[in-house]
Amino acid sequence: MSTSSLTEEHVKPAVRWSIGHALPRAVLRLAARRGDLQGRITVEASSGADLTDLFNEIRARGPLAATKVGHTTARHASVREILTSDALVTTRPRYGAGILGRLAAWSATDITHPVQPPSLLVVEPPQHTRYRKLVTRVFTARAVEQLRARTQSIADSLLDSLDPTNPVDLIETYCGLLPVTVISEILGVPHSERAKVLALGAAAAPSLDMGLSWRVFRSVESTLSSFDTWLTQHLDALRANPGDNLLSRLITAREDGEGLTERELKATAGLVLAAGFETTVNLLGNGIALLTQHSSQLEVLRSRPDLWANAVDEVLRYDPPVLMTGRMCFADTTIAGVPVRRGQFVTAVLAAANRDPSVFDNPAAFDVTRPNARDHVSFGAGRHYCLGAQLARMEGEIGLRSIFERFPDLRALPGARRRPTRILRGFERLPTQLY
Repeated sequence: MSTSSLTEEHVKPAVRWSIGHALPRAVLRLAARRGDLQGRITVEASSGADLTDLFNEIRARGPLAATKVGHTTARHASVREILTSDALVTTRPRYGAGILGRLAAWSATDITHPVQPPSLLVVEPPQHTRYRKLVTRVFTARAVEQLRARTQSIADSLLDSLDPTNPVDLIETYCGLLPVTVISEILGVPHSERAKVLALGAAAAPSLDMGLSWRVFRSVESTLSSFDTWLTQHLDALRANPGDNLLSRLITAREDGEGLTERELKATAGLVLAAGFETTVNLLGNGIALLTQHSSQLEVLRSRPDLWANAVDEVLRYDPPVLMTGRMCFADTTIAGVPVRRGQFVTAVLAAANRDPSVFDNPAAFDVTRPNARDHVSFGAGRHYCLGAQLARMEGEIGLRSIFERFPDLRALPGARRRPTRILRGFERLPTQLY
């Protein structure tokens, strides 16, 4: 390898990190110190602090509050309008024709990434329409329901392995293992390779966040590269010997004679791994923490087990796995009566919209009987509504109900720690005594 190639191999990742993580983090920190709402919510989110007061402050600024880079909102109606507007798209930030744009183009990588095209998260019609139609034909409600018995079996097996006499970290021993094992079933991963996929899922999950440290960024890129290599071999194996799993069905899915490209298949599998893992880990961890903190709500569920599904939606409303999402305006428009210009960035604070008192009575209360808990926007809305919403609800219901039925007296121990991420919200550690 030439000296110039070696230089590029080491410099390009540094440029990608600088433009995609270090620079936005520095800009947002500076904006936060100056009181900018976008900067403040991004910075304060990484501290794990209670953001209720900030949510209320943003909401008080009107249906769409101005920030240094565009607008943000904490109102339910505005969030839904943002997520369903044809004038707002999910494209990643563009850096123009200047030095940043040239550096971004020069340092770009071919590694399949969950938040880079052709991921469903960031493509728009007409590509998105064709792509999602094919994926939706496989990820049906019936297909998810067929996974219910297997998910219950996985949860039971994991709970069987726990020693109730010793304290455990439930994130490590249960909340993380359940969704990744289910994902392995979806991807048709042989049992001999499950450990590898478990490790890949844990390492790739931070790819959905922004402002990563250099160490985490390098770990994520290395993991995604390893996953890409493994996935190439795995897709070839499934084509030769398709199994009874959703990825095998996705390989053969056709619409008007056209299927997904190799890159689209990889992007979908990577999205299932990264997004389906971390968000469900957070749902389970947040749910366990909330139910141990609100023992009266747990008693309600014990007397009315039919409410477990509703309880999952209340967890998603009260402490969602994803704090916020963003859109870029590509054509002048209005949102909630406020003009939004082309090129401006609009942030929809999902967690704040879930606390909007105009939609939810007494929104600061955690109430598993809440009649409209399902009206939360934690799965988004519109054409980018979460493809795995039904799967997440099913895993959340089985995962939470099973652990509290098996260990009804489990108690949280000191030492719980939130993840230092900005967009994804959940626990990094959840020490627990099972009894």
